[in-house]
Amino acid sequence: MRLEPRRNNCLSLRSRNLRATGAAACLAAAALLLTACGQSADSATSAATEAAKVLPQRTTASPSATADLTEDQRERKSVLDATKVAFDDAATTAVGEVANGKLVDLDLEGVDDDDRGESPSPTATGSPTGTASPTGSPEATGSPSASPGADGPVWVAEVAEKDGTVHTVRIDAVDGKVIEARVDADQDAEDKKQTAEWLSQATQTPEQAAKVATEKKKGTVTSVSLDDNDGSGVIWSVDVVGSDWKKTTFDVDAKNDTIVREETDND
Repeated sequence: MRLEPRRNNCLSLRSRNLRATGAAACLAAAALLLTACGQSADSATSAATEAAKVLPQRTTASPSATADLTEDQRERKSVLDATKVAFDDAATTAVGEVANGKLVDLDLEGVDDDDRGESPSPTATGSPTGTASPTGSPEATGSPSASPGADGPVWVAEVAEKDGTVHTVRIDAVDGKVIEARVDADQDAEDKKQTAEWLSQATQTPEQAAKVATEKKKGTVTSVSLDDNDGSGVIWSVDVVGSDWKKTTFDVDAKNDTIVREETDND
């Protein structure tokens, strides 16, 4: 009977030891778990950091700015987006169609056309070389047909001979090919005389005037035209469309390349 309390005491001591050992094991397991979680979190953070270095950042596309453009600005954008032939290349091609010719006007159709937009499209294809026939009218070949460049942007040039006779040259603004070259049948003797006189006064080329204008405003040249400066000599009127699709017209003195007037169309 005296041994029973001792046995009970031994059992109690053993139970306490087991409970203590179990608690220690739980604490150790919990520590390992926390350590593993910490390492996993660190690994995940590290992996995300490395991925960010390699993968491009995704950005949310901003709303199209086209909706904020005016009708005229949308029209300019549409035409210029489709145009592949620059002003200077079109000028070189046009002048090459007329022997000893000089450029007096070059305009990209569809960009703020004024009177030029009202001119009828040709009803027949000109001669392969663009040279007028001896009678002064273009040689037509084949049946009348629409202009090959009717579905895309077109450069329309006026190139004058030494006596002031003007030839109209139409150039596809996508592939640079000549659509048509013909003598302007609407000229009279007075028109020719005036054109020849203006050309004799213009000591600066249209390319030089375009350079002056684009140095003042970065953009695309859409029109260059020789004109009278209110009786004070002649000017090159140059249209430049900027990245905001607004058009600025520069009047450049055709003798000394100075800008005499500048006007921006905000429409």
